[in-house]
Amino acid sequence: MTVLACDMGGTRIKAAVVSGGKLLACDGINAHSERGLRERLPALADLFRRLCEMSGTKISDCAGVSVCFPSVVNPITGRVLDEYGKYGDAPQIDLRTWAREELGLPLAIENDARMALIGEWRHGAARHFEDVAMVTLGTGIGTAILSEGRIVRGKHGQAAILCGHLTVRAGGRLCRCGNVGCAETEASTAILPQLARERTDFEGSALSKLAVLDYAAVFQHAAAGDPCAKGLRDHSLQVWSSVVVNLIHAFDPEIVIMGGGIMASAGAILPAVRDYVKRHARTPWGAVRIEPSELGDQAALVAAEWLVQEQLPYN
Repeated sequence: MTVLACDMGGTRIKAAVVSGGKLLACDGINAHSERGLRERLPALADLFRRLCEMSGTKISDCAGVSVCFPSVVNPITGRVLDEYGKYGDAPQIDLRTWAREELGLPLAIENDARMALIGEWRHGAARHFEDVAMVTLGTGIGTAILSEGRIVRGKHGQAAILCGHLTVRAGGRLCRCGNVGCAETEASTAILPQLARERTDFEGSALSKLAVLDYAAVFQHAAAGDPCAKGLRDHSLQVWSSVVVNLIHAFDPEIVIMGGGIMASAGAILPAVRDYVKRHARTPWGAVRIEPSELGDQAALVAAEWLVQEQLPYN
């Protein structure tokens, strides 16, 4: 099966022609997500056409379009149900009608963390497992669950994908989701500059002189002994590890896959998470494996064939 796939990131929209779990052609466009999705759809259609040319594929030979979206979606109706500060007009857009009119293809849609999980399950680090938890660390914290070989979605589509909004600090800061003390508002790229500025040792830190403050810089300067960076690193590692333990206790996975941009520092993150889980997770049956993503930012794209096949009956 050959399909068109896109991953609607907040900064970049990545798209690909996918066949047999491989990307035949892949490229991206700027998302401008703060301006909404509708104005980017013509550029996305043009990108699909260009990728088909690059791969020698006819659009008419594709089985469908797969859309990976960073929010709660309804896979049966193909609609986005909510938005978290990205593509604010998306709930008002009928993407299936757009795909039929613009490309002549059916459309399948799913949450981005679920798509990353599906990709790792079918083609990556979670091959041969039927009970898997996925955690993506980036601008926010995404999660997803495979239980006994089935993707966990729930009645309203939000089951297991909002575990970045589990409360990890009672009485903590207000999150954009409306909850208080969420993991995402305690340790994510979006909140990192604020976390740093709130520390009393920030002004004397090398981090205060950076034009862009991200976790790569935090881990680099923490390794060099910067007290502010070490504090941010240790706080964030505890938050992320707490999310993993919560997922283990709630969903009983055999393996937890960790992905997302922050996992570029996997060499520092994985040992800390594994140690925390060993000390705090209750698993009398044995040890849960904690592994990095194999597919990186391609995971959600290579999941496209599985998703299109699953959702064809709804089109």
